[in-house]
Amino acid sequence: MIKSMTGYGKASGAYKDKKITVEIKSLNSKNLDLFVRSQSVYKEKEIDARKLVSNKVERGKVELNIQVEKVGGNLKNEINQDLAKAYFEEIKSLNESTIGQKDVDYVGMIMRMPDVFVSSADDLEDEEWTSIMNLIEQAVDNLDQFRIDEGKSLEDDLKLRIRNIRDLLGQVDPHENARIEGIREKMRKALQENFSGEADENRFEQELIYYIEKLDVSEEKVRLANHLDYFDENLTVNISNGKKLGFISQEIGREINTLGSKSYNSELQKIVVQMKDELEKIKEQVLNIL
Repeated sequence: MIKSMTGYGKASGAYKDKKITVEIKSLNSKNLDLFVRSQSVYKEKEIDARKLVSNKVERGKVELNIQVEKVGGNLKNEINQDLAKAYFEEIKSLNESTIGQKDVDYVGMIMRMPDVFVSSADDLEDEEWTSIMNLIEQAVDNLDQFRIDEGKSLEDDLKLRIRNIRDLLGQVDPHENARIEGIREKMRKALQENFSGEADENRFEQELIYYIEKLDVSEEKVRLANHLDYFDENLTVNISNGKKLGFISQEIGREINTLGSKSYNSELQKIVVQMKDELEKIKEQVLNIL
């Protein structure tokens, strides 16, 4: 089973007069790059959220967003004037230098920005944070399921690409005799053009055999077939391991390149080009795997 690194999860709930929404999304990254967006009152607890996400998400460029909306009660909200002014200056500068939109509702935009409103009763209760942590866990579980579903599509495509390379490998054998005969003719022609006397046919055949042995691709074909099988095996293991699949695809590439350098046959070269095309698609998809 493989998982995609790209995914999205969401969970919502309520605590007293607050509606809490947790969203988490992930993109490709070699390591875990986690960014948490929440109200300032939750900053002191952010390390708990990071631990929970890190233990389950493993890898990816991840953004966790905790949104809280007041739906009742008589809490008094005050405007964080310094922050509102900073938002205004940034938005105004961006619009004037880049966007150029007229009749912009700067006030309306600023009022929707994070932490502009500060509640006079912003003390964090333990029960509230417990509720938020439960929602984070639900969102992460939903993200994980999303990754699994996306992984199934990736697995189907990768199996197709591996099968295509295996089919192309099976097309190599019919061209082997033509390849050897082509090498023989090239060597004989070169001998005739550069040597005026009568050649020793036995010596010529010995040299030909030695040369053909150096260009033999039997080992490359066996190793390539083994790498393809190993890649397929690792698509179905219990743990998703995109890095390992990346290493195997590199080994597949080495054998294909060696096969191409030894082919000396136009039809074999076409087969190798097709193999490389399929391999590039595999490498692109492997980058998306957890």
